[in-house]
Amino acid sequence: MSKIIEYESLAQTNAAFAGDYRAAFEAVLKSGWYILGPQVADFEQEFADYCGTKYCIGVASGLDAITLSLKAFDLPKNAEVVVPSNAYIACILGVINAGCKPVLVEPNINTYNIDPDKIEGAITNKTKAILAVHLYGKMCDMTAINTIAQKHGLKVIEDSAQAHGARHQDKKAGNWGDAGAFSFYPTKNLGALGDGGAITTSDADLADKLFYLRNYGSKIKYQNKYMGYNSRLDEMQAAFLRKKLVKLDEINSHKRKLADIYFDNLESRFVKPSRQTENFDVFHIFNIRCNKRDELKKYLFERRIKTEIHYPTPPHEQIAYRNFFNSTSFPISEEIHATTLSLPIAVFHTAAEVNYIAACVNGFK
Repeated sequence: MSKIIEYESLAQTNAAFAGDYRAAFEAVLKSGWYILGPQVADFEQEFADYCGTKYCIGVASGLDAITLSLKAFDLPKNAEVVVPSNAYIACILGVINAGCKPVLVEPNINTYNIDPDKIEGAITNKTKAILAVHLYGKMCDMTAINTIAQKHGLKVIEDSAQAHGARHQDKKAGNWGDAGAFSFYPTKNLGALGDGGAITTSDADLADKLFYLRNYGSKIKYQNKYMGYNSRLDEMQAAFLRKKLVKLDEINSHKRKLADIYFDNLESRFVKPSRQTENFDVFHIFNIRCNKRDELKKYLFERRIKTEIHYPTPPHEQIAYRNFFNSTSFPISEEIHATTLSLPIAVFHTAAEVNYIAACVNGFK
């Protein structure tokens, strides 16, 4: 192909929504209501209905969704929270911001999600919660995780930032744990035109507390029930998200079709994502693994194909977080981070482009 195949182009992704976005912008502008108004309330109801939960609380980011969920549980200081060792750094930071201690557990090498068989070995009398991260658009084994949590009396938060519309046993992400934390960062399958996040839950008391916490601990102006935060999904982003939400299933379907092309065409020497009959994956990211990952990335770039790495450095090797993990080694996570490569699979990509990408990958020696 003569043109560059971008890994992601938000301009192309959002071009299909341009008319809807302009109408949404005009409506919000004319309303004069820009913070916690009817757009946020309507989106919260619509997204809760979509996920199958009773409540949705719009917040400022996916990071805040994790932090506020943990804060709302009122856990003791330095309570331990189990987190996968290959998670994005926001997961670790969300736990720390909530005054808790992240305890890393290795992922399953095939699914890249936290390995339920390794969780109980990390549980101590200080463990109070499990943060189940649905990485790349595949849900964790929530059946097993919930069983472990119930056995040990632990809270469960689903980090669903990459899994909008994904399902495990026909139940959607954000509807398995005590709370589901979502990001609407622009590159997500359900992405805004800026930062944004949400928490889903069916616990009425938890939802009520979160509605306070996200707005300075207040529901009534100048009356503060809790020491809260300024973490609010704004009206404009909510209006944009409402337009995209009605097309989310179409977006996921298109990405699943592109993934099928990769599955059907990539040679077996490249490690492709695993698929399970009980899971409906939405492929926020389509990653492969290759022992010569960096060379493959360069090879594809020379053929005008851009790729990404999610993620090049595991959390325990990040300079800012080394003291939390005492130089512990996590070999499975390290192997994933050293070999993973994300191929283009955005909503604007075509079948022809993905066929071409697959052929180029197969040409790498």
